[in-house]
Amino acid sequence: MVIGALMVVMLAACSGNSNKAPEPKGPVQDQPQNQMQNQPQNEAEGNTPDNSAPNQEPSEIPEEGTPPTALEAASTVIRALKSGNMNTVSNWADAEEGVRFSPYGNVDQEKDLVFSRDELKGLMKDTTKRIWREFPGTGDKIELTYAEYHERFVYDADFIKEAKISENEGNGPEKISNLYDVYPKDQYDFVEYYIGASDPDDAESKDWRTLRLVFKAIGQDHSLVGIIHDQWTP
Repeated sequence: MVIGALMVVMLAACSGNSNKAPEPKGPVQDQPQNQMQNQPQNEAEGNTPDNSAPNQEPSEIPEEGTPPTALEAASTVIRALKSGNMNTVSNWADAEEGVRFSPYGNVDQEKDLVFSRDELKGLMKDTTKRIWREFPGTGDKIELTYAEYHERFVYDADFIKEAKISENEGNGPEKISNLYDVYPKDQYDFVEYYIGASDPDDAESKDWRTLRLVFKAIGQDHSLVGIIHDQWTP
């Protein structure tokens, strides 16, 4: 009887072991779960592309520790002006002085409009008509929205493709006017984009254009303080 009972117990034990799944070797079940947990964490840490500012290119933002020269800064600003990207222009604006807009080569410190960094960001969509001085010859007020002013007195020619580029040197018929009276050369640099007259041999040809970007020198760094447009005036 004892032997029979022992055999029954042994058979029951073997039957229970045969239905038990083998133990897994390593954390196989945990691996997919860990991968799913890590993905949101990586996104939260900023490892995915930031699409919050679609108009800005990474190359348009100055890198810390590598101060740009005036020419390098101007190259970025002129591309932003061409595309109407005022967010990028505002990144370069001087925090204290803002940016002064001069429709003609002679800078008028009393009448030329100045905008802060925050104001620059929304200028292209601003529908406010402002007085940007007077038209030479007639004396009529230059009353325009910024977008209208931008088209006529900022990027009114293809300065990137057609202009002669120079640093701290004027090339147009009017040269630099009173630029250094307002922006002393020991504190400021400017980059000029000059497009000559379509017929340089014709003294009466008056379709030349100039755009000057003025930067305050802060050590080796530069911040934008002035955008001076110039053209023939009666």
